[in-house]
Amino acid sequence: MLDKKIKILFRHRSMEMGGVEKVLLSLLNNLNSDRFDMTVLLSLDQGELRNEIPSHVRKVFLAEGKETFSKNKYLQKIQLLLRRIKLEWLKRNPKIIDENYLKDTYDIEIGMTYNDFEPVINSSNKHSKKIGWFHSEIDHPKLQVLVPKILEHFPQFDHMVYCSEKIKEMMHRDYPNLNYPKESVIINAIPIDEIKNKTEEKISDLPKSPVFVSVGRLHTRKGFHKLMEVHAQLLKAGLKHSVFIIGDGEELPNLLAQQKRLGVEESFIFAGNKMNPYPYIKKADFFIMPSESEAWPLVIAEALILQKPIIATDVGDVGLIIQHKKTGYLIDYKTEEIYGAMKMFLTNESLVSEIKKNLTDIETQFDNQKIFNEVEEIITNLAKN
Repeated sequence: MLDKKIKILFRHRSMEMGGVEKVLLSLLNNLNSDRFDMTVLLSLDQGELRNEIPSHVRKVFLAEGKETFSKNKYLQKIQLLLRRIKLEWLKRNPKIIDENYLKDTYDIEIGMTYNDFEPVINSSNKHSKKIGWFHSEIDHPKLQVLVPKILEHFPQFDHMVYCSEKIKEMMHRDYPNLNYPKESVIINAIPIDEIKNKTEEKISDLPKSPVFVSVGRLHTRKGFHKLMEVHAQLLKAGLKHSVFIIGDGEELPNLLAQQKRLGVEESFIFAGNKMNPYPYIKKADFFIMPSESEAWPLVIAEALILQKPIIATDVGDVGLIIQHKKTGYLIDYKTEEIYGAMKMFLTNESLVSEIKKNLTDIETQFDNQKIFNEVEEIITNLAKN
């Protein structure tokens, strides 16, 4: 039995609203603080969730976030350039991070996503055990430029955690000869009580029924451009409804241009990030996730907990979370399938009612404590060795 706390360092880029960040926060809030001494090292003190790290966890960051930058766009460009130079210098000199920023050594170092693998592997603390968390479909076209580096990093870890069975299977299918470390599949935990409590917040900006809500980063793989095309087609067919998108990201300018071109500024709404998206999910009629790729999307489980009829592309492990036509409606990533499913939800009351009835006890399928126990066991066994 270990007679002192195990010291864990979590590494991550920043705390923008997203699934990985929620997974990180759930670990920080629920791993046993009597057994583990936890530190989070952020490259940037940036994002809506940067102040959500619990008080018993030490937070260290290498550079300030955009939130503290000058409002003058010219000064802001200089600040961004200086920040980039600083981070590049620290990347090349990891010992400075350990000696000048962390000023400590750790038993376990964890990279929360593939972007965090390199700093964990290059840590000057060569005695720590290294854990990687992998959330991505390795065959996704947009990931291919990064694959060689990911494959180089994988064997250097002591343990790899996949957030879904499918993600692990795809890795072994595409790269069967890779020297894999010890592996586990651990799905994302769902803060059920917190989700339910947060639905009580009053909101006034949700459109009138029927409304579809979706939550996600504004990225091409999230499929919001296809969803908007379908929305415009349904309106032309006389099926009145609104779509309410919660999230922000680099694709926003393109989506706003498409919104204007299709003339749906009033009915396809980009609401930006919301610290609390749950009242919107709860009060909307339907939830929709039109993604091209996902792993184990936390937002689907959250919408299920709130007993919301869901349309979702059958990607990643979504088919393991949702039963088609029983607890949701699964589709392929095709415009015509999105159209057919949305039309079905808008016109087939009996199907929607049946799905709602089947969601009454859905939260019993999520066992959070089992998830945290598995993570604690991996960390404890590595620290012992």
